Amino acid sequence: MNKTLLPLVGIAAFAVPLALPAMASAQDSSGGANYQATLDPVATNMVDGSGTATVTLSGNQATVSVTANQLLDASPHAQHIHIKGSGECPKADAAHDHNGHKAISTTDGLPAYGKIGTSLTTKGDTSPNSALAIDRFPATGSFHYTRTITVTPDVAAAVRANNAVIVVHGIDYNHNGKYDNVLGASELDPKLPQEATAPAICGALNSMPTGGAGTGDGATQASQASNGSNSADLIATGLGAAAVAALAGTLILRRRNAAAQR
Repeated sequence: MNKTLLPLVGIAAFAVPLALPAMASAQDSSGGANYQATLDPVATNMVDGSGTATVTLSGNQATVSVTANQLLDASPHAQHIHIKGSGECPKADAAHDHNGHKAISTTDGLPAYGKIGTSLTTKGDTSPNSALAIDRFPATGSFHYTRTITVTPDVAAAVRANNAVIVVHGIDYNHNGKYDNVLGASELDPKLPQEATAPAICGALNSMPTGGAGTGDGATQASQASNGSNSADLIATGLGAAAVAALAGTLILRRRNAAAQR
């Protein structure tokens, strides 16, 4: 073999194996899609609380995490994934008069966040039938909830379409430390006070970059950015190496053809 060809053959031999793992790595980076919501106080409902929620969705299996703070303590807080509304939280103009007070009830908020798709219970059934299963919801003012459940296809589709909303219910409108009848009886169950079922904090789920959780700290986000950059570099290196290999092969063939014609 012509010695002038050896460096090019060496490059080709090195470049092709380098290119294949890089491209395979890009193709194997599949997994559940991530969605996130910031839970803010519902307008007019006299809530000081806040929270965050994440959903990791793979097929119809969802891992749901909800963190809530500064809600009414020692009281159940129903929480749901709402779907088929306008995909947002209700604004102040959704409030109606309830026992002489302007507030947003669960029914008032339906045009914004839609009907209940999944009940985020701590155990057992998660269908809309468990919407008011008050013995199976978190019952403290601050809590962290995590559960992996199977959701219905329409809930999964709504989450993927950024048309799902997380709502945590239960407010202390008059700040007396308990659910009472200041707003009258709940429209959902007249045996319950309106305070017990009114929306407290709410947030629309939105898709997140693959592999990243927006609620992480700066170090986590920096690590994710670094991983993304490294992946991009590997892919770029692989594609570049493949191009070098192709060029090397072309030059080898041209040199062989030229030698054969002499």
